[in-house]
Amino acid sequence: MTWQPEIDELAGRQSRAAELGGTERVERHRDAGKLTVRERLDALIDPGTFRELGSVAGFPTYDGADLTDFTPANFVFGRGTIDGRSVIVAGDDFTVRGGAADASIWKKMTYSEGYARELRIPVVRLVDGSGGGGSVKTYLDWGRTYVPPLPGWRDQMEILAEVPVVAAALGSVAGLGAARVAGSHFSVMVEGTSQVFVAGPPLVAYAAHEEVTKEELGGSHMQTANGTVDNRATSEEDAFFQVRRFLSYLPQSVWEAPPIRPRYDDPLRREEGLLSAIPRDRRLPYDARSIIGMVVDRDSFFEIGRHWGASIITGLADLDGHPVGVTATDPEYLGGVLTADASEKLRRFVDLCDTFHVPLVNLVDQPGFEVGVRAERAATLRRGVAMIAALYQATVPYYSVIIRRVFGVGGAAVVDRAQFANQRVAWPSGDWGSLPLEGGIEAAYRRRLREADDPEALRQDLLGEFADVRSPFRTAEAFDIEEVIDPRDTRPILCEWIGDAYRRLAHDLGPKGRGFRP
Repeated sequence: MTWQPEIDELAGRQSRAAELGGTERVERHRDAGKLTVRERLDALIDPGTFRELGSVAGFPTYDGADLTDFTPANFVFGRGTIDGRSVIVAGDDFTVRGGAADASIWKKMTYSEGYARELRIPVVRLVDGSGGGGSVKTYLDWGRTYVPPLPGWRDQMEILAEVPVVAAALGSVAGLGAARVAGSHFSVMVEGTSQVFVAGPPLVAYAAHEEVTKEELGGSHMQTANGTVDNRATSEEDAFFQVRRFLSYLPQSVWEAPPIRPRYDDPLRREEGLLSAIPRDRRLPYDARSIIGMVVDRDSFFEIGRHWGASIITGLADLDGHPVGVTATDPEYLGGVLTADASEKLRRFVDLCDTFHVPLVNLVDQPGFEVGVRAERAATLRRGVAMIAALYQATVPYYSVIIRRVFGVGGAAVVDRAQFANQRVAWPSGDWGSLPLEGGIEAAYRRRLREADDPEALRQDLLGEFADVRSPFRTAEAFDIEEVIDPRDTRPILCEWIGDAYRRLAHDLGPKGRGFRP
């Protein structure tokens, strides 16, 4: 006598669960240009590695002891590997009740992230639904309303301080589902087929008296321009590629160091293009991303948040195979000033790197905080100070390469040697002070300029008087900048430093004193 009958019943139940919401709903889902939840799992995870948990959890109908119907829970999760590294992957099934939480069985969602915390491995959320309480029709089924809960949300916040959490928005995502996207370390959504919003168009029409489409309300161009979602993808496959790429730079948990790859680029490479990368005319912009590409390992830069806070560039890359966070200023956007959004973007990125012990490299060209009425309305100072707080609270190794400007409070914050383990050098193009000379002369000599017969001639004469004083070599003579380097030596110097940085951070692993702030 064996247990084969029960094994056969288990297989039958799993077969029913694999049918998802049924043929009609699955085809409608695919016609919308979307993969099913199980197709998504197959596309993301290494082949043959997915082991599902809760495979027969769902909503049965019985006739006596006989199972007559079965609707699977619309939340599928399990353990698998991505590039050989263990992950917990969880996905909403939109074909069952539109991914609403009242058809998901909350225990599965809360268990999945608690399981990841226990095993200290990353979580990938494939979000395609509301994730909230579902339709008000539920009230009639229950015969009552309820005080809305957030089951497992404490774990979902605390997990951000321990393991990487990635979210891909793969459909119309509202309410708690949208919060699960925003409450992650990295998020991505698909152009055209993904929308993220607090509430969908019907509720918006009622509550805000606005008639909008889902795309107008929360499409990828909206939500990646305001920072709700980090990146946009051209397809679900592209979104999965970005998920894998992001995870490849991070450790499995805060108790490990980031993974070091075998050397694939010459650490002594000296790029001639760096010698002319910064224009001699201080008013001219330049291509900051090309500078990043010449400094880090070839083709290793993965940009995060390109479409918001655009005056700051943030992303992950390799230096001699060692993962690093990279920040730089984009002078082609508002001259590179720190806007409110850019400050928030930099704050969040510093938190990410500090949480997971990823050393930071900052290619500094910082003219300071944005000024003017728009900047004040955006609470630039408040958000800028939050960014400064993140910099001073961080303890991860940090290297500043001053490639052009350092002015004002914003500039000072990113290069201050009094903060954490901050090493720094400057290029000969360095230009610094409390104020840019051009603007400072306008303020200091305002009366003389106003009364001059030829204000422009006087302005040029005054700039000439300061020409020698602003030389970075004068600053180096006072050891106010530790070293001025040939720009072509930037990569070799950073590749030397990164080995020392990783040896140091090996003794500083574990959770930080404060959690990651989404």
